[in-house]
Amino acid sequence: MADAYLAFTPATELAELVRLKKVSPVELVDVYAKRIEDLNPTLGAYLTVTLDEARDDARRAEGAVNGRELPPFHGVPISIKDLNETAGVRTTYGCAAYADRISTYDDEVVARIKRAGFIMLGKTNTPEYGTTCFTDPPGYYPARNPWDTERTTGGSSGGAAGAVAAGLCPVAQGSDGGGSVRIPASLCGLYGIKPSRGRISHAPGPQSFLSQSGPISRSVLDAAALLDVMSGYATGDSWWASAPERPLADEAARRPGRLRVAVSAAPLFQAEIAPANIAAAYAAGDLLRRLGHEIVATQRPKWPDQLAEDFFVTWSVRTAAIDPLPPFETLEPVNQALIEFGRGVDAPTYEKAQRRIMRESRALVAFFDDVDVLVTPTVAGPPPVIGSYRDPANPIGEFINAAALVPFTPPWNTTGQPAVSLPLHSDENGLPVGVQIVGRPGDEATLIRLSAQIEEAAPWADKRPPVS
Repeated sequence: MADAYLAFTPATELAELVRLKKVSPVELVDVYAKRIEDLNPTLGAYLTVTLDEARDDARRAEGAVNGRELPPFHGVPISIKDLNETAGVRTTYGCAAYADRISTYDDEVVARIKRAGFIMLGKTNTPEYGTTCFTDPPGYYPARNPWDTERTTGGSSGGAAGAVAAGLCPVAQGSDGGGSVRIPASLCGLYGIKPSRGRISHAPGPQSFLSQSGPISRSVLDAAALLDVMSGYATGDSWWASAPERPLADEAARRPGRLRVAVSAAPLFQAEIAPANIAAAYAAGDLLRRLGHEIVATQRPKWPDQLAEDFFVTWSVRTAAIDPLPPFETLEPVNQALIEFGRGVDAPTYEKAQRRIMRESRALVAFFDDVDVLVTPTVAGPPPVIGSYRDPANPIGEFINAAALVPFTPPWNTTGQPAVSLPLHSDENGLPVGVQIVGRPGDEATLIRLSAQIEEAAPWADKRPPVS
């Protein structure tokens, strides 16, 4: 098969081709290895490549294709975000000080991906500790958007999205603490899922209140199937989402029924929204109306100004609590500023912020008593030019200004609800514009059914960025 065809074939189809011996795991690794060698110097999608190890794994996988029952993604390549531990492989967290740090274990989510038969091609680029919405870690190189290499892929799963968009892997594992799967999915023209709180274990570490691992892909089925692989309770988890009624991959073949849909392009905190992003949300609403859904007239959910402040307090304290932390002076200015701010927050102030977040989150979730899903833009505008967001003289201002790109994503991390970004539109410059759909708590199934219905009605799989 032609290399370009294989590179953009869905992961679920690649798995079937491997099982039928129509393509070998070695051939797949070689296809992606060649593309990584050719394009990664331009795109900066991977911080670490593990092609020798991948070829060894592929040879073992090829030998196992002998009629026995195989794991669901046997012999299919994947990338892992460089915020996750991977045994025997460099894990930097985007920190220059950790350029030579080798992990001694796999995070639970990585172990599950490996048990599903995936072969890791490498570790994808991420901002330092994943704290910002652009992927430009100091000491390394920026992740460049394959739709326009002068622009960012977003963050913090920016390398993951760039890799999938350019055909450097078929699917990617990312994570989302304030939009970090949905933002780069939108900016790179991909499908991404932020799962419900507790859907995926953070073992062996503590569960995260805000962040969840999530899939980035070119198809709804691939994302749902990868989410199935990553999901589930691990012993000792502090909280967990109830198991779905059936595998989420099965939901992609089911109809969603007639849903009550709210549509809003009003940001949940103050930000200027580009006309193309507003138009994308309302065009999605029109499509859903034509598909038979009820578009309800309702006021948008409100995210109080205080909640934005409380999110910043939480984010800063979370950053200050990173352990182990490299020498303070090696960190980039924005993280130094976040840590200094976080260290200055006393315990009662932090506790009050947490209580307000939980109280106001109840009010946000209550909005969904009357609607099944909410449609919004995913982000506020086009991907920024790399470096345009930097302000070393005012790093807190840099963080706040960057947040103006993402006034639609963080609230659903505070509520813990599932949300997806779909690659439905483009702006006047041909850059991707994503549309976010938010579901009820624990209801990934409805989002996947609806996403698959939209994908069928307005397919996006054939869209390719210029650098691919």
